[in-house]
Amino acid sequence: MTAGAESRNETREQIGAVVGNIPSGLSILTASDGKGRETGMLASWVQQASFDPLALTVAVQHKRYINEWLESTKTMALSVIGESQTDLLKHFGKGFEPGEPAFEGLETTKSPSGLTVLTDALGYVEGTITGRVDAGDHAVYVVRLSAAGKGNRFGNEKPYVHLRKSGLNY
Repeated sequence: MTAGAESRNETREQIGAVVGNIPSGLSILTASDGKGRETGMLASWVQQASFDPLALTVAVQHKRYINEWLESTKTMALSVIGESQTDLLKHFGKGFEPGEPAFEGLETTKSPSGLTVLTDALGYVEGTITGRVDAGDHAVYVVRLSAAGKGNRFGNEKPYVHLRKSGLNY
């Protein structure tokens, strides 16, 4: 390896270490294919993006089939999970195939648009996708919020905050 390549590698590692320490909350993203199938996935890159209108951004890896669903239906819901809900990390972290029941065995309800949300979460928000930016290996969706609901844990538990050892991988 050349000195220049080693320097670039060290710089990348330093950037990764710092980026991994930028906290992100964990949520469960719900999407539908518009034909009766629904799924959920663990979303860790969610951030408020606007006050007026209320909007946030959500990043989804390009490899996930859920991108096709989000592009076609333009709606999503996010259930914000609490710091004690580590069981949900394991459940949703593995991912689901299309048609596989993502919410089986969990206490759920429906959002105003009909998407499944977790009753035991801190709460949920839902909205309409108004934009998408391709950002390397992820798509970043801009979501204009239209509804929210408080869950059973709202006000009684802090949100799950995630830090990574490195910003170079999950």
